[in-house]
Amino acid sequence: MAKATTTLRQVLNYEPDHGAWFAANHALFNRVASFYFDVIQAHEKVLDLSNKEALTALEMLTHTTQSNPNPIMPLEDLAEDLPAMFRRAAINAALGSARSFYSHLSTWRKRKEKAEAKGKKFHERPPVPPRTWNKSATLYAGQWKQRTGSSILLKVWTGTCWSWTKVRITGRELPDSVDAGSPQLVRRGNQWWLHTPIEKTFKSPPKIEKQVTTNAQTKICAVDLNIHEHLAVCTIQTVEGSILATTFIGDGRRISGFRKKLLGRIARNRGKTGMIAENEQDNADLWRKMNNVDEHIAHLLSARIVQFAKQHDATTGAPLVACTQCGMKGNADRNASLVIGQRLVERYHKPSQGKPPTPLHAERAEKSAGVEVCQDAKSVGTQPSTGSARHAALNEHGTTQDMSLGMDKHISDIPCQLRFSF
Repeated sequence: MAKATTTLRQVLNYEPDHGAWFAANHALFNRVASFYFDVIQAHEKVLDLSNKEALTALEMLTHTTQSNPNPIMPLEDLAEDLPAMFRRAAINAALGSARSFYSHLSTWRKRKEKAEAKGKKFHERPPVPPRTWNKSATLYAGQWKQRTGSSILLKVWTGTCWSWTKVRITGRELPDSVDAGSPQLVRRGNQWWLHTPIEKTFKSPPKIEKQVTTNAQTKICAVDLNIHEHLAVCTIQTVEGSILATTFIGDGRRISGFRKKLLGRIARNRGKTGMIAENEQDNADLWRKMNNVDEHIAHLLSARIVQFAKQHDATTGAPLVACTQCGMKGNADRNASLVIGQRLVERYHKPSQGKPPTPLHAERAEKSAGVEVCQDAKSVGTQPSTGSARHAALNEHGTTQDMSLGMDKHISDIPCQLRFSF
């Protein structure tokens, strides 16, 4: 069995006073996490334990109970009457940061020793502990309840007491067939979000080697990613090398132009001041807008690739190049996706004895009979084929061509298109 994990992001709708409560809860969580990081630094042997054992050890060092009335570093000096789940969430956050810090420190020491052993100067600075803390508060069981598709009840620190607060949720609903983890209160700008990790268990597919060598009906979706006219070119192939379908996912130039426009605005804004503030993000709104569009494009592109792989019957335009000697047919991006799939098959394909192997990339003779040299194919619609599209030394397999070939055809039944109102 295999597992797939992702994060469900939902926007919280709340009263203005509740935003201040979330901020106070966030600040308290980071103070407690910073406190436990200091405890770990004072007792580094804790990191040799497992997470569960380290959690127990840190609570013994800090938490006052009837059986442990005098802990070495009492947490009550920082905050009193903390909920157990809130405290343990902060401990786990501190453990994660401590393990990361000491891992980087160990790697730095090894590089330093290696450089000094060779008699070289080592100028790299060592890693330092976190100077500031900005961890998102994780809400374990007992910190939230009564979650529905439109609301949730959260237990947060208001600055003076612990209070249960009901907030509305907007966004994608929690699927029924997944296992949900502990949600997090995440601040993005001035808005608070609820991030929930979800995990789905499914039957693990067999390895690619087994699929290619044992199942003749296996179909491969080869993908070539680009940054120019076509963001991706997908080709469906069989293990014998037959090409079933190809699709081009475009709008690459438009997206690149949008990024270039925003980068130009950032450059002009920087030129007005001539300086960049230290430890402060300049042009935060422009950078955020650019990152949001990039993330949106990534989700749309992956969705289109998955949909094409499922239906594998998208139509393509007529080829612009045909060559029987090398099997090239179509533009360079399409050839790159073909080569990707062919190399995958050739890696595990074992030809039968007594019969010479047939090149996987060879096209059927009936389709290209009489074509002895590279030549222009027939025009596509009213657009004539260009000289740059001919098979030449500078137009090899897998080379992205920086030009528009008029072959971009989107999947017609995808409701969400790559169109933006900038």
